[in-house]
Amino acid sequence: MKRLSPIFSWSTALAFLNACLATAGTLNWPEFRGPNGQGISEAVDVPAELNLKKNLVWKTKIPGKGWSSPVIVDGTIVLTTASEEPVDGQYQLSVMALEAESGKLLWEKMVLEPKEEEASQLHYKNSLASPTALIADEVVYAHFGHMGTAALRLTDGDVIWKQKIAYKPLHGAGGSPILVDGLLVYNQDARDYPFVTALDAKTGELAWQTSRNYNARRKFSFSTPLLVNNQGRSEIISAGSGIIAGYRPQDGQEIWRVTFDEGFSLTPRPIEAKSILYFSTGFMRPSFYAIRLDGATGDLTESHVEWTTHSSMPKTPSPTYSKGMVFTLEDAGRLSCLDAKTGELLWMEPLKANFSASPVLVGDTLYCVSEEGAFLSLGVSREGLKILSRIEFGEEALASPAIVNGAIYQRTNSHLWKFAKR
Repeated sequence: MKRLSPIFSWSTALAFLNACLATAGTLNWPEFRGPNGQGISEAVDVPAELNLKKNLVWKTKIPGKGWSSPVIVDGTIVLTTASEEPVDGQYQLSVMALEAESGKLLWEKMVLEPKEEEASQLHYKNSLASPTALIADEVVYAHFGHMGTAALRLTDGDVIWKQKIAYKPLHGAGGSPILVDGLLVYNQDARDYPFVTALDAKTGELAWQTSRNYNARRKFSFSTPLLVNNQGRSEIISAGSGIIAGYRPQDGQEIWRVTFDEGFSLTPRPIEAKSILYFSTGFMRPSFYAIRLDGATGDLTESHVEWTTHSSMPKTPSPTYSKGMVFTLEDAGRLSCLDAKTGELLWMEPLKANFSASPVLVGDTLYCVSEEGAFLSLGVSREGLKILSRIEFGEEALASPAIVNGAIYQRTNSHLWKFAKR
């Protein structure tokens, strides 16, 4: 562990999250999986049944290619994208802002130009712009993994700072950053030396780096951290190959850990509900864990795992919690409902498609988008599943939806779509 920053108060970040959750409806979607980071939207008047003719508000062409999900603050949508071919041996990584009301482009800024060798060995499902941006205090934080990170003004896209913490990835970048007490924190689970890394959000300077300190056979992973309150203690929960751990925000010190077999290329973001942490372990055959958060420290592998299950768990989509249930969506399309307390399988239903994007829950409706471009709205309860609607985009989709102010925003291969009641 390398500490470079002073101690920050964690009250600001938690107060911000609580304020978001306390609103009557979800007004902003500032980071991957929304204001709570767990795929839950409090938006009202969201159409439960979608129809392309009835509910499509607008459809905007998005240049280049990128699988980052849309983020939205105060009526402005932000996406990242990348050129599909190099120019003079360099790719162009860009950030763009659109007006949520109309889909009109407000600005687009090219921020990084990685060389061809930096973009090599990209997985066929990945893109050069897969990590989702983050918006806070009118600043956009655009992260591109090993190729660099940039901070831009939300109003006009002017670049505030750029930073590049080089490492050797495998299959490209995937995990998104979070903001904690003035630090931009992201996972750096590289080919050889996995770290959790924090940058000073104002300057982009390296604040701290903490080694995973766990010798997994395959070290690369792509998960996104989660900020939680563990019995009054602020913790950054971060999952990597073979390990999930809680880290102290001010200096990155590891507080506790749970280790597990295999578990590489781990992508799903953890979720937390009622002091229980839920997460999936990645390839080859993923297991699903429930871990008790009670303020304990050290190695909790033998003492704090409440339950595990191994049947048809996701390698890529993140789980969702509601009313004592955990919903998991397997990559091959089996949607499962688990009892959050015991892990008992309440039901499992095939959706007959492939999934990489993480679902979003609004009330009792779960919204999912398949890799093939089918958008499904599903009524979910302890009793079972009801397919409410299914629409076809006609192009592939690996980005997760954003749901705010009664509207659904979905990125596909070359477009951004907005749906609402009309």
